[in-house]
Amino acid sequence: MIDTSRLRIEKTSVSKLSDIDFNNIPFGRVFSDHMYVAEYDNGAWSNMRIVPFKNFSIHPANIAWHYGQSVFEGMKATKANDGTPILFRPEKHAIRINKSAARMCMPEFPQESFMEAVYELVKLEKGWIPPQEGSALYLRPYMVAMDEFIGVQVAKSYMFCIFCCPVGPYYAKDLKLKADDTYIRAAQGGVGAAKAAGNYGASLYPASLAKQEGYDQVLWLDAKEFKYVQEVGTMNIFFAFGDKVVTPATSGTILDGITRDSCIQILKEKGIEVEERPLSIEEIMQGGKDGSLTEVFGSGTAAVIAPVKEIAYKGDVINIDTSAFKIAPMLKDTLNGIRSERLEDSFGWNVRVV
Repeated sequence: MIDTSRLRIEKTSVSKLSDIDFNNIPFGRVFSDHMYVAEYDNGAWSNMRIVPFKNFSIHPANIAWHYGQSVFEGMKATKANDGTPILFRPEKHAIRINKSAARMCMPEFPQESFMEAVYELVKLEKGWIPPQEGSALYLRPYMVAMDEFIGVQVAKSYMFCIFCCPVGPYYAKDLKLKADDTYIRAAQGGVGAAKAAGNYGASLYPASLAKQEGYDQVLWLDAKEFKYVQEVGTMNIFFAFGDKVVTPATSGTILDGITRDSCIQILKEKGIEVEERPLSIEEIMQGGKDGSLTEVFGSGTAAVIAPVKEIAYKGDVINIDTSAFKIAPMLKDTLNGIRSERLEDSFGWNVRVV
């Protein structure tokens, strides 16, 4: 049981829940009734509360808008078969947002307070969790600098907030990726391992170019040689060569995905060999041509498991028959099954909100 007695809770007078069609939810555009907010000033976090969802009043010289001190997380709440809300590995998100914050010179948000916040917010918003397996209540914890001045230096005041969105599947179809040999997502020594807002802003232009060519996302390569696969814009990436699964190692330039880690643990429990190592785009393209590459799929909180049917690189294209995939569907079914308690949670990942 998580102690939430320290939180101040102000409930909305009019809920929007009755207006929601859970069978038709655009991702990230529908917001629940409440949000969690806390402020950091004079070296401490204070005024932790849950309040009705509303706009913020922000100073034009807000330092985060100008210099990018902003980090975030993405996590989900689902429902068990008996209707109990389920949080999936919430402590991992608490740890990761603090790693991101440290890289961006931002204060740590107490893990205990993080757990209190998501627990109580989901408890309050449980009616917003879609009932369909594969859908969820998406939680967006984030931290931004709040100082009001123009100057490149570390802020002294911050805000931490969590809001919620009911969502369906992020990708409705199998994906086509373009391996980019011009633009990069992150370089060694940079902020690639942090879930910093600027990483995503910088990815938008090359992603838009790929979409103009008919591709769904960019498959990023390393910044030094444009040789080794990193990740996709919205997820980590896995490649199956027969019964062996290979995924790029977390070497400081890619996000240490929580769904990625969950997949690796599930695969190992199933007796499937997993390699975390540098993986060249040439090896992937050759595997697609000679048939040794049997599956490609992404993993992420929003995407869960997303099959990839096509990869393009320097005008060359490989196609992968997603109808023959066995590992990716197993992982998706296992993750969704654990989150709904349809399958046993042998890893102890779920936190029941009661």
